[in-house]
This record gives sequence, structure tokens and C-alpha cells, in this order.
Amino acid sequence: MSELLADNVRHFRFDRLQELKAMGELPSPKGAALAVMRLTQKDDVSIAELVRAVQTDPALVGRLIKAANAPEVGAERPVAAVQDALILLGTPTVRYLALSFSLLNGHRSGLCANFNYGRFWSHSLACAVAAQAVAAQVRAAPPEEAFSVGLLCRIGELSLATVFPAEYSRLLGQARDDHAVSLCVLEQNAFAMTHAELTAAILQDWGLPRMFVDPVFAHEAPEGANFPPDSRSYRLTWTLTLARLIADVCLAPEAARRGLMLKLFLVGSKLALKSEALTELCDRVVRDWREWAAQLSVDANDMPPFDDLSGAPTAPELSPAGMPSALAVDGNLRVLVVDADPSIREQLATLLAAAGYLVSEAESGQKGFDTALEVQPHILIAECVMPGMDGVELTRALRQTKLGRAIYILILTAQDTEEKLIEVFDAGADDFMSKPPKARVLGARLRAGQRVMTLQQEIERDREEIRRFAAELAVTNSRLQEAALTDVLTGLPNRRYAIERFQQEWQHANRSKRPLACLMIDVDNFKAINDTHGHDVGDAVLRQTAQAIKSGLRVEDVICRTGGDEFIVICPETDLAAALLCGERVRKAVADVKLTTGALDMKCSISVGVAARGMDTPDIDALIKRADEGAYQAKQRGRNCVATVQ
Repeated sequence: MSELLADNVRHFRFDRLQELKAMGELPSPKGAALAVMRLTQKDDVSIAELVRAVQTDPALVGRLIKAANAPEVGAERPVAAVQDALILLGTPTVRYLALSFSLLNGHRSGLCANFNYGRFWSHSLACAVAAQAVAAQVRAAPPEEAFSVGLLCRIGELSLATVFPAEYSRLLGQARDDHAVSLCVLEQNAFAMTHAELTAAILQDWGLPRMFVDPVFAHEAPEGANFPPDSRSYRLTWTLTLARLIADVCLAPEAARRGLMLKLFLVGSKLALKSEALTELCDRVVRDWREWAAQLSVDANDMPPFDDLSGAPTAPELSPAGMPSALAVDGNLRVLVVDADPSIREQLATLLAAAGYLVSEAESGQKGFDTALEVQPHILIAECVMPGMDGVELTRALRQTKLGRAIYILILTAQDTEEKLIEVFDAGADDFMSKPPKARVLGARLRAGQRVMTLQQEIERDREEIRRFAAELAVTNSRLQEAALTDVLTGLPNRRYAIERFQQEWQHANRSKRPLACLMIDVDNFKAINDTHGHDVGDAVLRQTAQAIKSGLRVEDVICRTGGDEFIVICPETDLAAALLCGERVRKAVADVKLTTGALDMKCSISVGVAARGMDTPDIDALIKRADEGAYQAKQRGRNCVATVQ
């Protein structure tokens, strides 16, 4: 994947983007968003300047405050002032959010006939909310930045629809009518660039870092990205893929949603998300999506719980003779007969009982509804015309419940007119039968219903198998990710984890303007221990020393083994004075421990270098280098001490 955006390809995209920009039609920020974009290009922009720019657009103020109050951002208290929102979100996120909201306001409609602008923004908003939630769950990226990236990850499509409305409309129509034709191939032939390439070029031009641009480009075909499975790029690519799939489910026709759930579980397993956790996350996404949609005047569908979409009703099996075998969950197939005429109820009950069914009866629609909730029948046979709640109303009421959607409903009617039958089926009935009921016709109707229920059972078995497979895959991926980020010898997080965690804490410190410190720790005279006593003893010393260091740290501190006899400790929300106290506490914890390896008892010591992030600390490497210089100074002083060059 490191070659995905190779320099020559990047230059080609950049050149092509400049050609499109020269046409003057590409989506671009306006008003307050444009002012924010220009200000954030300055190295010395102040929060006060940004506040003044944002406050010229009250709608933008409200949206940024809402973004800052998202649970995934983790504000300690609700944010009510725009200044607090800007500090919490950070300058890059404010820039991307202002840009996104400006584009949404300015491109709600356009000239591309086959481009559904309303659906585009509904989908993009759902994708943004989903990306934020998934990123927070799997720690793929800061959630507030993931929201912006999710909102912008399809901007290439909008751009092509804006710059080439007539031609792009033709391509969209061609791809819609002929599913064998790839839209990307059509775009490449027509514009010498696909929407995915254009999206990557635009985001790069707007200043998004490569850590976001590459996954955005790759997320539509993530299997070909070839990112290392333990890398942030891998997690962010699959985060965007999953977010886009969640958005697909939210906007899909009701009949198509269940089919998408199978793919949803498989994609979730790539991020070690189990099906239960994933459906809960999706339900939260829908709630947040609807809240954002109301604020942004974007359409958002009503959605049932995702757990309902992932399941299907349990159906009975068929006997060799083609009649119901009565092997339901509790031993027999249950049928509920609802009819005001007691003679009809008795006739049907006799026929059904002879065929091996467990029969319940109700004399009215309301009684039938209550009985259905109690006995949970597999099949319901109801008279169409009854006093009070009739069979049509009963059907309609049951279809509003989760239980009722799983029942096979057969309506008895003496009025087989076209209008009445249409009314029956529109209410949700599966079949009808003329009165009075005849045994052979009833048997045929039930066998037809049984075939439908058997197919549902097969679908549910397949779905359950996929869920189990996805759960197993999620566990395996979770273990692989944990192994990739863990030092085998000490059980501590390793160097790779330290780098990723440091980047996250650095970004948080930038946004919150809070201190950050680190400790570099070297085990004193470790080479001599190895040379004298052997590597087995050396390994035991490292393990016990690691536990001693850990015992001297606070809960929020993060210790990692970076290699050999070196450890690094990340200290969030910690200034230099507090970090020095922490370093001394760790040094003493190690010095006080008697290390035992077989018959050998020994004491060990460490040299600790301390550094804290300051105004003159340009990046993480500079902070680590200062801590390393402190550790070197501690060794020069005679070891077993704490030092800093600051």
C-alpha cells in the first residue's frame, strides 16, 4: 500500500485536479468556512481569530458545538461556548468541519439529473457519524477527525457531478441500467480520473494528512490495499469501509437491508468487532445520524433495531409426507384460529389437530392479538370480517410487532373481490382462503406457507453460520492485533504500540492545550548481567524489572518496552515537575525490589530520563530525544538516578 499513491501518480492527479480547478466549478468553501480555511493556513493563527471568523455564521457555531459534545470526543463537561469547542476539537478538525458544512449548504442540488444530491448528503452524513463511532471503538483515528473524513470521503462524486453534470448523469444512468459495467471504468474513460482518485486529490489539496488520504482512496476496495494488518492505515481503511456499509444499510430499501447485514458482520470482523457490539454501535449511529440530520436539514430514514435486521423467524421443518412435522422449538407447530363463528373455529381446530398441530382459538380480533402475543403461533388463520377488530386490522397490528412479523398469516374471507383481496395483502397477509374452509384446500395452503417458512429457516441457518464465522474471525483478529502490539517477553505493549499511542496523546495535548511528558528508562549494567549470567537470567531480570516499573506508575501512565533493556513511559496530563516525581518513584520501586532468578538473588537499578512537551517542542521525536538525553545524563552521573536536560 506504500506504493498506492506513488509520486508519479500523485503528480498526475494533482495536475488533473488543477485542470478541473481552472474550470472554476469544483466545490469549494464559502463565507465563514472560507475565512476559517485561510486562517488555518497560517502557522500563528490564534483561537481568538478563529472564534471571530466562526461567529459570523451562527449555524456553523451550533454545528461545531454539537460536534464537540459528541460522546466519542470525550469532553469532561458539556461545551456551550464556541471558544471551548474550538479548543476541544483542534484547528485541523475545525477546518475540515467548516469546509464540509459549507459544501453541504452550497450543493444541496445541482444540474446532474441522475445524481441524487439529497441521498448523497444523507449517506455522507450517516457515513460521518458511523466513522466517528467506529474510530472511537477501534482507536483507528481521533473520532472528531474521523467524522470529517467520513463526511468528505465521497467528495469526488459530487465534484464530477458539478463539473460535468450532463456527461456524469449519462454515466450514472449507464451504470444503473447495466450492473455489469463499472462506474470507475466509465469515469476513467470519460475523464481520465475516477471519483476515488479525484477524492484523494481534493483531500490532499485541502491539506488532509496522508494518513487519511490513503485510506479514503482505498476504502472502496479494501482487500487490494495491502496495508499491514497491525497498522493504523489498515484499521482506518476498514473503518471507512464499515462506516460506508452502515450508511448503505441506513439508506437501503427495507427489503434489501437484511442482505447487507451479512456483509456488515464480515467487515466488522476485520476490526475485531463482534456482531453484538456491532449492532449496538449501529443503533447508536442511527440515533446520532437522525440528530445531525435534523440540525443540517438532511433526510434520515426511520430504522428498526439492527438486531432485528440480523435475525429471521424460526420455521418448522417438513415431514417426509409434506405435512408439518410439528417439530417446532417446544415440540409442536402452533396455530392460532381467530373467528367469531364457533362452528368455523371447531371445524378448523379439528382438521388442524388431526394433522398434528397445537391449536389455540380466539373469538375476536382483540382477543386474537392478545393470544398471539401469549402463545406466539407459527401460523395464524383469521376471519376477514369480525365485529370490532377484524382480520385485516389484526394483521396490520401484528405486523407492527417483532413477533408478528414472523407469523405466517392466512385470511379467511367470503368476499373474494379484487378490492378486498388487495386490502388483505396490503395489510400484510401472506395468503387467503375462501369460506367455508375445505380440508384439501387448507392442506395445500398450509404446505405453501410451510415452504416459505422453511426457506426462512434455511436463510436463518446461513445467517447464523456467518455470524458465528464473523465472531470467530473477530476473536482471531483481536488476538492477532493484540499479539502485534505486545512484547512477548514482558507482556507490555511494544514499540509499535508506543508510537501509535504517543501520536494519539500528542494530538490530544495539541487540542486540549494540556501538558504531556515521557520517561526514557534504561536498565543499568544489563549487558554485564547477560554476559555474566546468561540470557535466561537477563530475560528474567527484564520481566521482573518491567513489573517493578509498572508498580511505580499511575493508572493513566502507559509503559512500553521499546527494545533490549529500554522502556518508555508516556505520561498524559503531566508537566515536568510531576514527571520528575514519577521518575523518582519508578526508580525507587526498582531499587527496592530483590530480583530472584533460580538460586540467584540480585538487586537492579535504572537510569531515568525525563522530558515534558513545551512551546519549543516541535514534535514527538524531539520530546523522545530530550528524554533520551536525560537518560544518558543519568548514566553519566553514576546511574540509579533521574535526570532531565530541560
